Amino acid sequence: MKELTERFGIYFQNFAESIHPIDFIVNLIVATLLSSALALFYIYFGNAISNRRRFAANFVPLALTTMLVMIIVKSSLALSLGLVGALSIVRFRAAIKDPEELTYLFLVIGVGLCTGANQPFLAIVLMLFLFIFLYLNKKASGHSGFRRDDSLFINVTTDTNDLQQIVNILKLHLTEVEMKRMDAMGKGIGLDLSFVCKAKSIKEIAAAKDALLELSPTTTVSFIDKPDLIV
Repeated sequence: MKELTERFGIYFQNFAESIHPIDFIVNLIVATLLSSALALFYIYFGNAISNRRRFAANFVPLALTTMLVMIIVKSSLALSLGLVGALSIVRFRAAIKDPEELTYLFLVIGVGLCTGANQPFLAIVLMLFLFIFLYLNKKASGHSGFRRDDSLFINVTTDTNDLQQIVNILKLHLTEVEMKRMDAMGKGIGLDLSFVCKAKSIKEIAAAKDALLELSPTTTVSFIDKPDLIV
């Protein structure tokens, strides 16, 4: 029992040498709150067509993991070099479908780095400035986004390369149309397009579907309610 107590004392002493326990708790709370706030901001103001709620669920674990790594390596050159060697072997791969997703990932990592370096005030000031800037920028651009309760995700795959013709068909039958993604599959192969749209009735959706299918025999169309359900 005595040996266990001594061991625990040594562990606590080593931990206190890396960062004061009170500072650790403060940074832990700040990292959790800021990454949670960033997740909510991304869910309600992001533009990605993927499942933003599911993607944002990774923000808090990522921030805390980055903070932990920063605390461990900042006090030891040997650990820093060892981390570089480990990262050269283990590669982190993620399917980033939108540049906006990558931006938010870097913001979360930045929160973890600031708190791990015992700079919680810097993280708070930076995130407040970014929240205000991003919100005002969205308002100034006049883009308010679509309401979730009446928006549609539309995917069109066709061997037709006339993008404007497809957009004109959607605008003719639907009330609002915004292209979110375009994949050009090569000359003569066609396009893979993703849109977020609004429709007033099922008749408008049916008319848009019939017009799109007339483009070519190989054209396929998918209509999915609520784009936030897309993975």
